[in-house]
Amino acid sequence: MSTPESQLPTAPFELLGGEPGVRALVDRFYDLMELDEAYAELRSMHPGHLEQTRNKLHWFLCGWLGGPGLYEQRFGHPRLRMRHFPYAIGVKERDQWLACMDQAMAELDIAPELRMRLHTAFAGTADWMRNQPEKAVEAS
Repeated sequence: MSTPESQLPTAPFELLGGEPGVRALVDRFYDLMELDEAYAELRSMHPGHLEQTRNKLHWFLCGWLGGPGLYEQRFGHPRLRMRHFPYAIGVKERDQWLACMDQAMAELDIAPELRMRLHTAFAGTADWMRNQPEKAVEAS
């Protein structure tokens, strides 16, 4: 029996497989951040132990991706820029975050269409989080 198109999942949260899928993405993201030297600067911006950080991103992404508002239930409005303002986030940090997330999505074999959709959403948010000016490129 086929599922009517109106009942097919459309929210990224559902397309990822709900909470377990979001948890897998978050865990792979932070595992890569700890294991891959390419993300060393990004990792240095985080606390030594990542359990609470992993939980917060998982809870946030569940709601942001169209699932339950687990972060808001615990902490209220996310206030992303305010909470990240103590950290110097420039183009390099933004790009490392996006590369790490892209690698996590690829390694989890997330469908290409969903990966592109998520990358676009993540890129917009990551760019909005920047609080450091772009450095001018010096002419040689």
